[in-house]
This record gives sequence, structure tokens and C-alpha cells, in this order.
Amino acid sequence: MTDTTTPTPEALLATYHERRELSVVQPKGSLALVNTQWIDSEQTIWGVPGTWAPRPAGESGLVVTAVAADNITVDGVLVDGEAVVRGKDSDAPGDIDFGAGKTGFVIASEAGGYALRVWDANSEEIQKFGSIDAFPYNPDWVVTAKFTEIPGGKTVGFEHLKDDGNTRDEVVPGEITFTKDGVDYDLAAFKSGRALQLVFADATSGDSTYSVGRFLFVAPRPDGSITLDFNLAVLPPCAFSYNFNCPMPPKQNRFAVPIEAGEKNVLQKDGSLLHAE
Repeated sequence: MTDTTTPTPEALLATYHERRELSVVQPKGSLALVNTQWIDSEQTIWGVPGTWAPRPAGESGLVVTAVAADNITVDGVLVDGEAVVRGKDSDAPGDIDFGAGKTGFVIASEAGGYALRVWDANSEEIQKFGSIDAFPYNPDWVVTAKFTEIPGGKTVGFEHLKDDGNTRDEVVPGEITFTKDGVDYDLAAFKSGRALQLVFADATSGDSTYSVGRFLFVAPRPDGSITLDFNLAVLPPCAFSYNFNCPMPPKQNRFAVPIEAGEKNVLQKDGSLLHAE
């Protein structure tokens, strides 16, 4: 007989949490990233063989020079000499395999630079990982808000963790507004695939939750309503690996109150924090 019982919010959240913990230990999960190195001249890269150099201006990716004994394959072909690794901004980005569980790809900056990202399916961080600490389900932080589209969007500058206070412009397609406990909120979320990405901090940040802030992915309905379920708030990738450069919450997304819902911190097997900050 089929069980038609509707799962409780607590049960749904438990399943969501299990999937999150599984995702971060995958070969290209957040805990597997061991290096992001920007290449502006010919150089070696920590942890992997070969010599890496930029391509001519306007051409996507990097050039790697290696011998067959280095065991680097690019797009399935063993490198013995030079090979081009196209960046993620290309229609056909390159795929790199270093063997022994290490892989890589090339990312692009807004300024036109390129970096190699190296992933290790057996990274030290994966070996140390215990769990993602999270708050119990909290119905008080399931909020119905209003999404008001801004024709053409508006540009908001988001600081990133490693950008020394400089901002990167993100297009915010609309305003997310709601009132809770007598306080009016007007939040900025930028496009992330088909969803909107809300980068926020609150009174728990740096106390019971990760200091940089957290992410929440949401989608407005056709009628303009939007549900902000902060129980689904997740830690940014930089909470798992220092090799990520995460966006930080803009001023309007910094809550003065504690949001005791969603993920809190990354823990090692012994229950201590994986990263101190």
C-alpha cells in the first residue's frame, strides 16, 4: 500500500540537509576545491604539474606546457608539449584531469583574466569534514514577501571577500519587500541561473553562524509573491574552502535581528569548526 502521508516541514528539511552534506563532498563539491590561482604570466601552479601561461588578449583560457609523464589530459587527450585549456566563458570550456582524483577547469574574471581551479576528490578538507551544523526548523522565518520587478533592473555593487573593498556590479531585477515584527525590509537579490540569490547577514553572523553571511535562493511567483524560507539558507562556498571568493551582503541585506534558521557552520568530525572564520 502506498504511503500518501504528506511529509512534515521538519522531515523535508532533514532530507534537504542530507543532500547538502552529500553535495559538498563530491569530486567538485565545495570541500574539494584546493586551489584557485590567477595566471598573468608563465608560472607553475601549486599542487599540479606543468607550466601555465595566459593566451593572447581576447582568446579564452590558458596554455599548459607539460610532458607525457606529467599525466595531464585536456579534453581527454594526454598533453605532451602544449595544449590550450579554454575557459568557462567559452562555448566549449576545457576539462582537465591530473589523475589520482584531481581535476581542474579555467575560470574568467570580469576584467578578462583567467585562473586555474584545482579540485581534489581526496582533499584534506573532505577527510576532516563531519557535518554542516544547522538550526532546527523554525516556522517564524518562513516569510511571504512581495517581488516588484524593476524594468531593466538596477545595478548594485557587491563586495567580495578577497577584493580589498572593491565592488562588483550585479544586476538586481527587482525589489523584495516585506514587513516582520514591525520592521520594513527591502532586500537586493541578483540573478543566479533561474533563481534569485539573496546574500544576507544577521545578528547571528560571527556568533552562532558563519561570520561572512549566508545565501538564500528564491524565485518569485507570477503574481509577484515570493517565499523567503530562511530554513533553506545555506553557507557560502567560502565557508568550506578558502579558495572561493564569495560575495558579501550589501548594507540593505544586513538584518539587525537574529535569523535562527538555516545552516550555521561547517564542523569537523570532532565537532569543532572546520574554519575559525
